[in-house]
Amino acid sequence: MVNIPLPMKGQARELIVGIDLGTTNSLCAEVVNGKPVVILDREGRAITPSVVGIDDEHHAVVGDAAVERGLTNPAGTIRSVKRFMGRGLKDISDVEVGRLPYKIVRTAGSEQVAVRVHGREYLPQELSALILGEVKKRAVKATGGKLKRAVITVPAYFDDGQRQATRDAGRMAGIDVLRIINEPTAAALAYGLHRGKSGTVLVYDLGGGTFDVSILKLTEGVFKVIATTGNTALGGDDFDYAMIDLLTAGLSDEDKAALDAHVQGRVALKMAAERAKIALSGQDSTSIQLHVGDVSLDTTVTRAQYEAAIDPFVELTFDAIDFVLDEAGLDPEDIGDVVCVGGSTRTPLVRARLEEHFDKPPHTDLDPDQVVAMGAAIQASMLAGEHAGDGTVLLDVTPLSLGIETYGGGCSKLLWRNSPIPVRATEGYTTQVDDQTSVDIHVLQGEREMAKDLRSLGRFKLRGIPPMKAGMPRVLIEFFIDANGILKVQAKEMTSGVEAGIEVTPTYGLTDDQVEDMIFDSIEHAEEDVEAHLLADTKVEAGSVLRYSRKIIVDRPDLVPPPLAVQIEAAIGGLVAALESPDREVIDAAMQVLNESTAPVAAHLMNEVLQVTVHGKTMGEVLGTKPRTKASEIQLT
Repeated sequence: MVNIPLPMKGQARELIVGIDLGTTNSLCAEVVNGKPVVILDREGRAITPSVVGIDDEHHAVVGDAAVERGLTNPAGTIRSVKRFMGRGLKDISDVEVGRLPYKIVRTAGSEQVAVRVHGREYLPQELSALILGEVKKRAVKATGGKLKRAVITVPAYFDDGQRQATRDAGRMAGIDVLRIINEPTAAALAYGLHRGKSGTVLVYDLGGGTFDVSILKLTEGVFKVIATTGNTALGGDDFDYAMIDLLTAGLSDEDKAALDAHVQGRVALKMAAERAKIALSGQDSTSIQLHVGDVSLDTTVTRAQYEAAIDPFVELTFDAIDFVLDEAGLDPEDIGDVVCVGGSTRTPLVRARLEEHFDKPPHTDLDPDQVVAMGAAIQASMLAGEHAGDGTVLLDVTPLSLGIETYGGGCSKLLWRNSPIPVRATEGYTTQVDDQTSVDIHVLQGEREMAKDLRSLGRFKLRGIPPMKAGMPRVLIEFFIDANGILKVQAKEMTSGVEAGIEVTPTYGLTDDQVEDMIFDSIEHAEEDVEAHLLADTKVEAGSVLRYSRKIIVDRPDLVPPPLAVQIEAAIGGLVAALESPDREVIDAAMQVLNESTAPVAAHLMNEVLQVTVHGKTMGEVLGTKPRTKASEIQLT
C-alpha cells in the first residue's frame, strides 16, 4: 500500500473534469468548492466548436480557427463528426451524406466509416480526439493544471460501438476516461435532481445535429434510464436548412442553382441562416443581406414564418416524447421534472410546446449548452473521491512521471506522477522531416521539462514508415503499466500498420530517496525548465512559419508583388537570424514581423473567394471573430 502524497508547492494541480463532447460544440467543467464550474479559456470562451479544419497538406486546426477558415476551405472543414462515431456506412442516410461538403466512405476491410478529406481518410475517433485535445489544451492553459482524467458524456441511445469509439477518442487525446455517462443523467445531476429520494425526470436534448429524449427514474439517489429514443439526424442543423428555404424563397430557379453550385456560397448561406435563427429567439423579425457572385439576396423573415417552417421538426420531437412515455408506461402528468439540454432548446416554440405538453415550465435556469458538462464534472468529482473513507483500497501509484522525447529536446508526459496503476495512456505524434522512414522513441522518467535532465529508461526504433511529407505519418504511442509496475511502450504508425515496442520496469534502480531527490530537483528548476521547453517549442513553431511563408512566395506569386516579396524575404531572413538567439522573445518578435508581412496575402485569400455581408457586417464580424494573421496549426496525429 502506498500513501499518495499531497501536491507540493510549485506543482500544477490535477484537473479531473467532465467533458461534453458535442455534435456542434464541446466544453469541459470541474467542481470547485462543491459546485460545478465551466472552465473558460484565456479569451473567456466556454465553448469550443466541434469543428476540424484540414488543409491540403493535412495540417489541422480545431475549434474557432477551423470555423474561421471554413469559407476558404469548405471541403476540408469537418463538422458534426459525432454523428458518425462508431457507425457503419449502412447506418447513414443519403440525405445526411448529400449535405456534407466532404465525403463519407467505408474503411478498407470493415464497415466502419471514415471521412475522406483531400485524398486521405480519417476515422471519426481521430477527428474527435483532435476536438478533445483542443478542449484539453484550453483548460490546461486557462488553469495551469494537468488534465489527465475525465468523465465524457454520450447520448443515452449510443450503443456499445459508439461508446467505445468515444472512449478511444479520449485515449487518443491523452485522456484517461474514468467513465462514459449518459448526457441526460449528467443534465439531471447538474440540476441537483439526484438529491431527492425519488422522482421521474424527462430530459429533452435538442442539439445542433442530434436529438434525444430520455426518462430517468430516481430511486434513493440512483438514476436509471428507463426509456430513451433519439434521432442522430435531427437538430438545429435542420432548423438552419428550414431557414435557408425561407431566405431563398424569393430567388429564381436559376439563382438558386447558381448558389447551390457555389461551395463557399452554400457555407455562407448556412452561416447566415444560423445567425437569423438565433436572432429570432429574441426578436419578432430579422433582415438578411447576402451577396455571392452574381446572386444577391435581401429579405426579411418573421418569427411566425420561421416557427411555421420548423414546426414539422418540432412535431417529430414530440412524437418521440409520446413514444418514450408509452415505453415507460407513463402519462405526461407522471413526469416530475422536465430538463432542457442543447442550444436549440432556446427556441421559444420548443419551450412553449414543452410547457403546454407537461403543464409545467421546463428547467431552463442553467445554460443548455453547459448543463451536460457541469453534470459530468459532478460525476467526475464523485469518482475522484470514491476511495476515501473506511473500507477503501488504496492503489499503488507511479512514483515519477513518464514520457517520451519530442522534436526540439522537450519531453511529452504521457503518465503523470501519482497515477494509480494499472494505468494506460495513449497519445499521437507525427514527423518533422520529409520522407522520414523511422522514428527513434526515447522513453524518459522524471519531473523536469527537457530530455537531457530526465532519466532514460530505454530507446527503440519504429521502422518501416512509408516515405511521406512531414506531418503526414500518424504515430500512436501507448504507455501501459500493469499491476506489477512493469511499463510497456508500444508505437504504431496508423497508415502502414507497422509497430514496435519495449518493456521496462519504471522504478528499477531507484530508491525512495532518489525518487524524492528527483521530485525536489524538478521543483527547484521548474522556472528554467519551463522556459527551456517553451524555447524549444517556439523554435519548432518558427520553422513551420518559415516553411509556409516560403511556400506562399512560390505558390502564389500573383498575390506577392515585388515590393511585398522583398518585405517577406527580409522578414524570413530576420526570423532565420533570430533562431540563432537563445532569447524566446526575440524569436517571437521576428515571427510576428513575418506574420504581419504575409497578412495581406492571407487577407486576400480570404476575400478573393467570397464577400458576404449580414446587416452590413464583414464575415469576421458574422463569425464573431477577427481574421487571424498568425500562422497557427496542429499537426495531425
